[in-house]
Amino acid sequence: MYAKARLVGLIGANIMESLAPALHEDAFAAAGLHGFYHLMDLDRLPGRRLKDVLDAVKAAGFAGVNVTFPCKQAILPLLDDISTEAQQIGAVNTVTIAQNGRTMGHNTDRIGFRRAFEEGLGRAAIADKPVALIGAGGAGRAVGFALMDLGAASVVVHDADTARAEALCADLVRHCGTGRARSAASAAAAVAGAVGVVNATPVGMHGIPGNPVPPAAFDARHFVADVIYSPMETELIKAARTKGVPVLTGGGMCVHQAVEAFRLFTGIASDPARMQRTFAAALAARDAKAIG
Repeated sequence: MYAKARLVGLIGANIMESLAPALHEDAFAAAGLHGFYHLMDLDRLPGRRLKDVLDAVKAAGFAGVNVTFPCKQAILPLLDDISTEAQQIGAVNTVTIAQNGRTMGHNTDRIGFRRAFEEGLGRAAIADKPVALIGAGGAGRAVGFALMDLGAASVVVHDADTARAEALCADLVRHCGTGRARSAASAAAAVAGAVGVVNATPVGMHGIPGNPVPPAAFDARHFVADVIYSPMETELIKAARTKGVPVLTGGGMCVHQAVEAFRLFTGIASDPARMQRTFAAALAARDAKAIG
């Protein structure tokens, strides 16, 4: 028997426009559970460290939490256990909490991006081809491994922190093969020779304006993907659409990682199609509120 009530949530910065509460609370309802999804925005909790918030949710009896920027790597030393996949990726976005308070870190971003890419652009778009990845933080690490899963010949990584880009490339080479990853000094250099580019930085989110990839770096021969969905139409996605470039927004990744996270939190498989409909409705409501 599953518990009749569950507490879960999201820890991160700049997260108040997240649609995760709508997704998970609808999934709880569909499963016949009373569930609540709480947003714990570090920007609104001055002086509260990540450890403080994690200790608080453990004490409150949460079944688990998602974590997002800037916590996906910072949380690693705070956990009791980390899944083999999350260890390989070097980042965690989902934490399950046992009744005794023991924590286990997982990564559902990898499968989330992979499934979204398969649906939106298809494996053939990158099979045996080089791909550019902008951002080597928590999200970027998951996306890098997902691109390997999708069959990319190589991944060219750019990050403002050169050491971070090189560290991701070293991990990709170690796990996926020699010559399959290298770093680039700029976003434009990463895109040169690639069939497409994925933005895995927070640049473009509400509150972090900008475009992480110069529009001159890509054209209709490329694809452009973004992991951001707040807003859905980032400056990068808008620029790509203007050029007639195939695009993949962050919505699909959000849904598919949530499907897997819900399973980890509850042991229950949610309906991806229902979650996609819930996401679309919540997005429309959020956008209408913004316009109003």
